[in-house]
Amino acid sequence: MRSCLTVFVAAATVATVAAGAATPAGARIGTPESEVAEAGRAAPVWGECPPVESGIPRDPRQQCGTLRVPLDYRAPRGRSIEIAISRIGTARPGSRRGILLSNPGGPGDSGLDLPSRLAVVLPRQVLDRYDLIGFDPRGIGHSTPITCGLDLMRQFTLLLPYPAPDGGIERNIAFARDTAAACAEHSGDLLPFITTANTARDMDRIRAALGEPKLSYFGLSYGTYLGAVYISLFPGRSDRIVLDSAVDPGLVWRDFLRTWNQAVAVRLPDFLGFAAERDAVYHLGTTPDEVRRTYDRLTAALDRQPVPNPGGPVLDGNALREITRSLLYFDGFFPLLAEFWQELAAAVSGSPMDTATDADILARLDRLGLVDGAGAVRIPADNRIAALYAVFCDDVAWPRSVAAYARQVAADRRAWPLTAGMPSNVFPCAAWPTRPVEPPVTVTGHGPRNVLILQNTRDPSTSLVSARGLRAALGRRAAMITVDQGGHGVTGLGSCADEVMHSFLATGALPGRDRFCPAPSPADALARATPSPYIPSVGPL
Repeated sequence: MRSCLTVFVAAATVATVAAGAATPAGARIGTPESEVAEAGRAAPVWGECPPVESGIPRDPRQQCGTLRVPLDYRAPRGRSIEIAISRIGTARPGSRRGILLSNPGGPGDSGLDLPSRLAVVLPRQVLDRYDLIGFDPRGIGHSTPITCGLDLMRQFTLLLPYPAPDGGIERNIAFARDTAAACAEHSGDLLPFITTANTARDMDRIRAALGEPKLSYFGLSYGTYLGAVYISLFPGRSDRIVLDSAVDPGLVWRDFLRTWNQAVAVRLPDFLGFAAERDAVYHLGTTPDEVRRTYDRLTAALDRQPVPNPGGPVLDGNALREITRSLLYFDGFFPLLAEFWQELAAAVSGSPMDTATDADILARLDRLGLVDGAGAVRIPADNRIAALYAVFCDDVAWPRSVAAYARQVAADRRAWPLTAGMPSNVFPCAAWPTRPVEPPVTVTGHGPRNVLILQNTRDPSTSLVSARGLRAALGRRAAMITVDQGGHGVTGLGSCADEVMHSFLATGALPGRDRFCPAPSPADALARATPSPYIPSVGPL
């Protein structure tokens, strides 16, 4: 039981990255601008990639390299940082249109191996047209990583700020203050410049270094906001832009996080129905309402008395809430989530655990890519969550009134019990040591009509409401395809949105108006139930 629950919790945390020794924050900084400019304009030297850090196989054709870019674009002759990039070249150079740059979301996720994932999902008509380009955004992975020195296991249910069972936020306030100070201590020289706008500028450096007049782009989740910022900063340098599961640029970041309340409430019934239809297997209830009551009983019981979990993070009601929220991202995670609830129900009742079942669940988690193996030594263990905080807190200033947070948490706990007030609570941004170095980039419809937005109706992270906000901001520049299905991520799951996206990337044919796609047919059920090589991580965005 202990090892199973530990892995479940580690798999679901937003900071699930391979553990390793931290690189000093300033270890690779200090290159003069003359060298930055020279490196930024010269083609990278392609070679072997760093060791694979996920359970997804890497395409043997993928190569990696590095670029150096200014830490602070306001002072281009100052210090520099390193950006790790990757590519899979087209097999048909005669058909090549250009590059397809990509970002998997986060903020905080590594994109270095995204070309290998997309090479499996995209059809030949698209792969023939592009070199697939990935990168680790600034501060992340192999790109001069940052750290806050956090203890991921001990602080698991505070990384996203779930209130105490009684609704109190005192621990969240203390964690926010301590974490903001720790981030400044460990990465203070880098921290103010880990922003979406600077990452977009890095993308343009990548484009220039590869000798391309324009770039095409595929971005998922947070990557949609990054893409929208890029095409707003550099409207004439964008070619064909696909934004899958969209962030409303008018809500970043605190108001966007509060959209999770409704998004999770809209998505959970999909899982409740799944479990009810399989009550003979999971014994969670014969109707969706009964399954929901089982969940409510489990969270209440764990709020009162957490399940012992030696060697792992505390397994309380908030851990169950966060693991449930995370595993709603993809229908293929539903069996895993149902088994987790089943295991918890047995633990709460005091029944002995089946070690063979535990081992099977661990093996399936590993195959799903939810459990990371040994990581690269130079990447700090908390890099992913540290980068998330940096982007959230450096993109835009957050309110500092503790009383205002407490009022909103109390109101949202009453209105949206599933998320228990977490999305409205205090993040480290409320005590962040620096103010944003620039205002958020205004996303507008100025520029060519070359953006395709893809969105599910029941996305637990980037809601349909959020996607409509991006659609409105981009105006005539965009068309949106809405798919009647749940989950976070549209691409590769068999709906008509795939056909539209493939045609757009291959030919430039953007629909003349927005479209609605029904859910994939039963014939495509395997695509929805089997993890694709391209499935978003169980992080927040």
